[in-house]
Amino acid sequence: MLDGKKTLRVLIAKPGLDGHDRGAKVMAKALMDAGMEVIYTGLHQRVESIVTAACDEDVDILGLSILSGAHLGYTQKIIAGLRQAGSQDIKVLVGGNIPGQDIPLLMEMGVERVFSGSTPQEVIDYINQSIDSKDKIADKCEVK
Repeated sequence: MLDGKKTLRVLIAKPGLDGHDRGAKVMAKALMDAGMEVIYTGLHQRVESIVTAACDEDVDILGLSILSGAHLGYTQKIIAGLRQAGSQDIKVLVGGNIPGQDIPLLMEMGVERVFSGSTPQEVIDYINQSIDSKDKIADKCEVK
């Protein structure tokens, strides 16, 4: 719980064929230890599955962990799916091996923040300072 507010719900997702999940698991545990409710999708998730899970789980934050180099394509499709489902207010964070030149492109797509080479504490600090759970409207989500 952040400052007496509702506990933030976070979905950590691994889209596509990326088989490296240690960072996602470390991040999930760190977020739980910081008092957030965390759902981890596991490896090899389809775009549609991630969007559906974000809506079904009524999350405030969707964290995408992508190490495969396919971050632009997957992120674009996931954000489009969230918009189509009426849940564009779910904050999308992206982490992994993200080249610096791709960060502005991800931000233009609607990503809230990109973490490349960051520590779990940096992510927690960002969430605590920047994400306000009172703005949550993910419960209006309609997956089509």
